Amino acid sequence: MKIDDIKTIGVCGAGTMGSGIAQVCAQSGFFVILFDISDTTVQNGLKQIDKNLSTAVSKQKISEEEKAQVLHRIRITSTIQEVKAELIIEAILENKEVKQRLFNQLHEVNGASALFATNTSSIPISAISADVPFPGRIAGMHFFNPPFLMKLVEVIRSEQTTEETAQCVYDLCLRLGKYPVRAKDRPGFIVNRIGKLYHTEPIRIVEDGIADIRAVDELLEACGFRMGPFKLIDLIGVDANLNVTKSLYALMDHAPQFAPSELQQKLVDDGHLGKKTGKGFYDYPA
Repeated sequence: MKIDDIKTIGVCGAGTMGSGIAQVCAQSGFFVILFDISDTTVQNGLKQIDKNLSTAVSKQKISEEEKAQVLHRIRITSTIQEVKAELIIEAILENKEVKQRLFNQLHEVNGASALFATNTSSIPISAISADVPFPGRIAGMHFFNPPFLMKLVEVIRSEQTTEETAQCVYDLCLRLGKYPVRAKDRPGFIVNRIGKLYHTEPIRIVEDGIADIRAVDELLEACGFRMGPFKLIDLIGVDANLNVTKSLYALMDHAPQFAPSELQQKLVDDGHLGKKTGKGFYDYPA
């Protein structure tokens, strides 16, 4: 399949990443089917896209007419049988077995022609494609948060991924106005191998009593980082960030620098998941 063959893109998972990816695709002229097993989640995902587009209108980056056209290109569903597209991107839980189960279900719906991309940020593509009957049609397409603003996308090809699939995903990134970088199929790829330490080490500094959360964020922002690590974790989602940390920790043979944090685990256990719940490392007024 070539990039010009792609008219409709399916996006599975309507959380922060999935809805952001759906927005990017629709703004680039593709028809989008945004799927989530939860009606509430997929409806909230569309509301978030509407809010993002309204912000763009207020900043005069797009017109009201362009906003309406983008929304018109997005259809939401909680029925997986309706997810029929030339290319499908999953942005669901960072769990290998859950991703495999989804891809196998999508294969039954779409047959042998569709291509599949995973937004995994840590799991090797070869591990995800190991128990599916079409490993050549799966590639990694790792977006960064928020997808509608961040330009970088890691494109990962496993040993099983065909050249045609990898090239199509790469070309799609260009069509979306992104900056694609080819990464080797290794745990964490490039960015998370480096960037995960931006999350784990600051938490250890706080747990060791060296500095408090706000001081760490202010210090790193003063050094030139656009957002401090704790603000970034709250934006990503404390739970989503912790899941990636756990995944990478296991995949890297429990290397201590990737060890999950008890402080972060307690926030998750208490339901304080960051900006999306109104509280994480910081409080966010409604």
